[in-house]
Amino acid sequence: MFQSKASKQALHLRSHTCESCSYFSRPNLRSGYVILLISLKETFSTALPLEVAMQPTGVRDTQLRDNNSQKVHPQPMEEATNQNPEAVETVISKIFTNISSLKSAYIQLQTAHTPYDPDKIQAADKLVISELKNLSELKHFYRENNPKPVCVSPQDSRLAAEIQEQQSLLKTYEVMVKKFQSEIQNKDTEVLQLQQQIQEANQKRDRLEKNLKLRGLSTKEPESSGNQNGFPPIDLTPDLFTSAVESAYKAIHDFSKPLINMMKAAGWDLDAAANSIEPDIVYAKRAHKKYAFESHICQRMFIGFQEDCFSIKPDNPGVSEESFLQQYLALRDVDPLDAVGQNPDSSFGKFCRSKYLLVVHPKMEASFFGNLDQWNYVMGGGHPRTPFYQAFLKLAKSIWLLHRLAYSFNPPVKVFQAKRGSEFSEVYMESIVKNLVVDEGDEKPKVGLMVMPGFWIGGSLIQGRVYLTGMKVAE
Repeated sequence: MFQSKASKQALHLRSHTCESCSYFSRPNLRSGYVILLISLKETFSTALPLEVAMQPTGVRDTQLRDNNSQKVHPQPMEEATNQNPEAVETVISKIFTNISSLKSAYIQLQTAHTPYDPDKIQAADKLVISELKNLSELKHFYRENNPKPVCVSPQDSRLAAEIQEQQSLLKTYEVMVKKFQSEIQNKDTEVLQLQQQIQEANQKRDRLEKNLKLRGLSTKEPESSGNQNGFPPIDLTPDLFTSAVESAYKAIHDFSKPLINMMKAAGWDLDAAANSIEPDIVYAKRAHKKYAFESHICQRMFIGFQEDCFSIKPDNPGVSEESFLQQYLALRDVDPLDAVGQNPDSSFGKFCRSKYLLVVHPKMEASFFGNLDQWNYVMGGGHPRTPFYQAFLKLAKSIWLLHRLAYSFNPPVKVFQAKRGSEFSEVYMESIVKNLVVDEGDEKPKVGLMVMPGFWIGGSLIQGRVYLTGMKVAE
């Protein structure tokens, strides 16, 4: 009775195995499934029938070799004293149930790959592992309840079975390692892509910050902002303003050089030109007449400095101290040519045009270039990209920054000028020429030219710079 049932179970297992192997055509699925079946075959075929164990040694070895050479599933055995047919049948039934469940789990795992669904793959993977554990438990249960006969060298047979099991596990681990390596490679690729996205985002942020700086000079004045729109915070101190004054005077001095050189190249009489700016000034040296041109530039550039709009019609009346500081920070590190190119009709752009037309007379430009093309271009609202105009933009930027910074203080910085003919005061004035000689009995020095105005910052004072007329210079 048991023999016929076992034969039927063996035939069922054979057909079940063939059906499963034909379905899982992929190498990884088919190989894992076949390894599992081989392991089960080795497990349930190691117990020898009792009649074989009791045969003579030579006959028994021959029988064993014949059994090993045949590719069959567990052989039906004559009932031994330690075997329960119903228990074996139950185990075999559970094996087929687990195999069916394993097949279903592999189908789910294969389906989860197309389309690729990580959650379904993980769930199916856990299900496959669970079914494999169940099969492993059945195998151990069978071994514990059906020990091998002593005559078959149980130690060697058990050791061989353990080796076979470890080899199967090793192959499983190799598959898992390859899977993890593939996941690591995918993660590395994702990291590289994210790093590239971060780099592109940083570059985009830098471009946006630059545009925001330029928009701070737009016709629509920025609104008050306590955090200065992301600009680094600065301390409004007298030293900061003093540094801006020094930069402004240096810009005046630097622009006067090409202006004088172009006048020379155009054949101007520099003595007459200096006298036309401020007549009857007694210069200690002929070279000191350059201060007349610096004074000419300074006086025109500082017209309207005492007004918060700087003689430019404001686009947004009632600008706060924070907005002045924001405009200062926005232009401080920007090329002035880029600023006016980005927004030619900004407050700064209007300031540059109006001051250029004040500083450079049409006759002066006509003598420099032979025409008034550049002057007319500025008059029409443009900003030429000529070297001469670019040199002027550097001057305009320094004066504009000084004005924006002056009105960032609360109360604003006040400006004062020394008029021609005023007595020299060491408190409020500083002589632009240092090595002057004052004889006893001489009149007090008089101001001839105002080269740079002075400033009040709360209780602090920045002296104005003047050229004294009628003074002697130590050689």
